[in-house]
Amino acid sequence: MKNILQAVIMQYIYTSEPVGSDILRKKYISDLSPATIRNIMAEMEGRGYLIQPHASAGRIPTDKGFRFYVDSIMEVKELPRPERERIKTRCQRSQEIEKILYDASGVLSSLSDCMGIVLAPRFENVFIKHMEFIKLGRMQIMMLLVSNSGIVQNRIVRIEEDLKQRDMERMSAYLNSIAKGLTLRQLKIKILQEIKKEKNLYDRFLARALTLSKIALDKSEGCDNVYVEGKTNIFAQPEFIENAEKMKLLFKAFEEKSILVKILDKAMADHGVQISIGSENGFHEIKECSIVTAPYGSDGNILGTLGVIGPRRMNYARVIPLVNYTAGLLSDIMARREGV
Repeated sequence: MKNILQAVIMQYIYTSEPVGSDILRKKYISDLSPATIRNIMAEMEGRGYLIQPHASAGRIPTDKGFRFYVDSIMEVKELPRPERERIKTRCQRSQEIEKILYDASGVLSSLSDCMGIVLAPRFENVFIKHMEFIKLGRMQIMMLLVSNSGIVQNRIVRIEEDLKQRDMERMSAYLNSIAKGLTLRQLKIKILQEIKKEKNLYDRFLARALTLSKIALDKSEGCDNVYVEGKTNIFAQPEFIENAEKMKLLFKAFEEKSILVKILDKAMADHGVQISIGSENGFHEIKECSIVTAPYGSDGNILGTLGVIGPRRMNYARVIPLVNYTAGLLSDIMARREGV
């Protein structure tokens, strides 16, 4: 049964058409008669691995069939050296973190013929290099945050009293002294601990620095930055071109990006490559797609996630090592930038 399921999936990956017994015998399984192949395919349909979309058509794999193939049949090999070199060249040509992540999504797309997605590092997970209060007006200040990897964010805070620039410089110096070697998440905890220490509150400026920092850091980071390349690769697939409703759902999901963020967010909790096939991903809008993801980070600290989204019949044996290698490379790049 395994060899027939593998043959059906291989043929379906390359043609997107239902697969019949004649083509299987001609191209893959010459030692069995068409009748025998048909009987085995009928048995697999009864067990939920294949489905016949039309009475007169051949069969296509179900999500269950693809899952069995990925878990029990498919052989994953190392990514070929030329492709590894292409990824390294593309991702290491810039020092700007935004450009690196953009290039990573682009190379994932071009090498998979699907859609490449990269979730930028969550600021809470990066190491803080510099913090600074900047006066914007009499009753408004900005907290500037810079990570070791070069990511910059700012938070605007309204204040109840007019602060002089020298006061803000002193508060900034104090915050930088306690933020050294900490991630933003760790810094939030540290600030709460410092606030509880009465011995640090005798100086009203330091107390004010802690209070303002807590207010600023508790503010939302805003939209998650997702780099997406290769949407046209998916829209060009026959299963979507021929179905306007599927195309509409996909377009909405990709434009809003909220679903992509949720998918990549979920993958941050996992280790290694994760594969969601069709309906397994839990989102109606992209139930006709499969998703291969992997987290990236430095020294065990997960910073973000990347992956490939494509049709259910994507070439998993090619995409899995592609995603795995790219995640490893991004982890190396981020580790160097984070100073680990």
